[in-house]
Amino acid sequence: MARQFFVGGNFKMNPVTRKDKVALVKLLNEADLDPATEVVVSPPALYLIPVKESIRKDIKVAAQNCYFKDSGAFTGEISPGQLVDSDIPYVILGHSERRTLFHESSEVVAQKTRAALDKGLSIILCIGETLKEREAGETAKVCEEQLKAVVNVLKESDWGKIVVAYEPVWAIGTGKVATPQQAQEAHKDIRSYLSKAVSSAVAESTRIIYGGSVNAANCKELSTLPDVDGFLVGGASLKPEFVQIVNSKKL
Repeated sequence: MARQFFVGGNFKMNPVTRKDKVALVKLLNEADLDPATEVVVSPPALYLIPVKESIRKDIKVAAQNCYFKDSGAFTGEISPGQLVDSDIPYVILGHSERRTLFHESSEVVAQKTRAALDKGLSIILCIGETLKEREAGETAKVCEEQLKAVVNVLKESDWGKIVVAYEPVWAIGTGKVATPQQAQEAHKDIRSYLSKAVSSAVAESTRIIYGGSVNAANCKELSTLPDVDGFLVGGASLKPEFVQIVNSKKL
């Protein structure tokens, strides 16, 4: 069965004002979007419920993070149960900014993934190498190590709720983009690893999306690669060109 194309918009700590948030939702509500593509947007936590309540129903909403506890004295955190109770279906976990700026280990990401799945959330699971690691020829090794921690705590049936986002750290927000050849090679390696570590069925059905300075100019070529099943978009998700990225398969 063909994997459904997936485009996620990670707003990160944007937009700054509620007025800009309303304008962004209006843009998406009025856009002509490819109905064959699954679209998910991920606003800051403060805007999750207002965006969920105001955005068109064919666009899903994701949190940018959650904790692995149900409740308690964890200042600043959001639990998977709270997201489910708020009808938020997705959460982004393991983003490189969480791994680098907030020192989340792959083991913590795995704990969060297990906790989120146990509550019924779907996961956008981020992995990717730094420039130093790529130059050392360690891209596949790094991605496998980051995935292994999650593989160790998941059942095969859990993978139906996982979208893997390959985001080379050196390409996030830098304007640098992996070449189509680099992206395809990394995605193919990830799929090969899933086949060995989980099963060939999971490898074939799991969507592996690319993130790293995706924009209207490069999305079309990247979308044609056999192992690229969509995008996780950062800065461009705050601009009108996000619509073009969502529609990259039908342009």
